[in-house]
Amino acid sequence: MTFTGFTKDDFELFHIPGLEPRMDALISRVRPKLTELGSELAPMLSAICGEEMFPHVAKHARRTVHPPNDTWVAWGPNKRGYKALPHFQVGMFHSHLFIVFAIIYESANKVVFAEALSGHIPDIRKQLPGSFFWSTDHLDPRGIQQADITDGQFAELSRKLKEVKKAEVTCGLRIDKDDPLLQNGEALLNVIQETFETLLPLYRMSF
Repeated sequence: MTFTGFTKDDFELFHIPGLEPRMDALISRVRPKLTELGSELAPMLSAICGEEMFPHVAKHARRTVHPPNDTWVAWGPNKRGYKALPHFQVGMFHSHLFIVFAIIYESANKVVFAEALSGHIPDIRKQLPGSFFWSTDHLDPRGIQQADITDGQFAELSRKLKEVKKAEVTCGLRIDKDDPLLQNGEALLNVIQETFETLLPLYRMSF
């Protein structure tokens, strides 16, 4: 099976009302693509990270009432799960596709990353494009572009990661749902790989 990318209809499913109808559409239309992405990119990520990276496709199993507003595939160095460790994700909200490095609130690596971040802000500004987005809530489709972040905001982000239990961080590329790149599977795969390679310094800083 050749990865074909994502269509506008894939993003429209997040407007379907009701948990079961939206989950049915997600499972039939989007989850197979995320599963394929997971398998396709795992060897590449394993090679650049220097350890085996396992794909995990979001199941949304805990939801009983509210339909999901996003979905994703994550890669991490643990076969059983990814949430407790730094990881990479490709996923989608109704508005865009995201390709990110992430440490969510369940990970003890937040403190390690926060201390490294606070000491390497100039390096991060040089290594990452200003168009990359940072977010402190992986459930929020908003964020702030690196070009707009002040050193003070980076310092505050680091402080929250160390001191606030629910704090988390994601950083990476966003591609608008109307961008034709999303419908070109081969080109999109190349962009995802390039983005992960660019984000690799953040992953290495987190251990």
